[in-house]
Amino acid sequence: MVAPYPPEDQFREETAALDRTPRLHRYAGFRSRHLPGDREIFVYLPPQYFEQPERRFATLYLHDGQNLIDPRTSHVPGQTWRAHDTADRLTAAGQIESLILVGIFHAGVRRITEYTPSSDPQLGGGEGENYARFLVEELKPFVDSRYRTLPGTEHTGLGGSSLGGLISLWTGFHFPGIFGRLAVLSPSLWWTRRSIFDDVERLNPEPKPRIWLDIGLLEGGRHVRNAAAMAALLRRKGWDGKHLRYVEEPAGTHSEEAWAARLGDVLRFLFPA
Repeated sequence: MVAPYPPEDQFREETAALDRTPRLHRYAGFRSRHLPGDREIFVYLPPQYFEQPERRFATLYLHDGQNLIDPRTSHVPGQTWRAHDTADRLTAAGQIESLILVGIFHAGVRRITEYTPSSDPQLGGGEGENYARFLVEELKPFVDSRYRTLPGTEHTGLGGSSLGGLISLWTGFHFPGIFGRLAVLSPSLWWTRRSIFDDVERLNPEPKPRIWLDIGLLEGGRHVRNAAAMAALLRRKGWDGKHLRYVEEPAGTHSEEAWAARLGDVLRFLFPA
């Protein structure tokens, strides 16, 4: 019988490198007045952070922190976005600017609750505004106060996939002037009868955030149609090629592996060197 997950020794070298690097800072008990319970945060610094002590850096905040860098914590053990490796590789190649990555672990059974801005009669949810306030009023000030960030809108990004993509887009429109670059991967635009379309139609954030929006063609026809409709709506509202990149990935599935494969293109568009 084939084991459903790779044994831990297959990624022991990778996790050992994470545990010994001084560029990864973990905060296990971050507390919020907007959300119940503690949550884990990590901050991953670029190599230049220590090499250039006077320099400040752009920052990208990412949801579902369990799945971003550490194969021990990912939803499917061993399958992560490899966000740190991709950022380091593209920085070394001169393709993106040096970035601070901030990973925010989701709250387990409360993930749906916190990543959705409205309540669904069957699925619940609806505390997305509290989660967004946690990001804007607590986490970002914490990071800006402890690390050499470039705190302005044009240097600050927010992103995620699935419901994480939904809450990223919603937050970018409801809290303008905070996150100037949005990574919206395979977003759950169907939530509460596509209510996010009403928000995007009604709101006009200034300055306009630069938005990466994508979908995998193997994720299902309804989701592809929703993503294409959102791209069309954004274009109608004035998002041009500089501010919007919409991608339909032919072999894309709803998985960490698919999002990991696209992350390099996401970073090149949102944070070009």
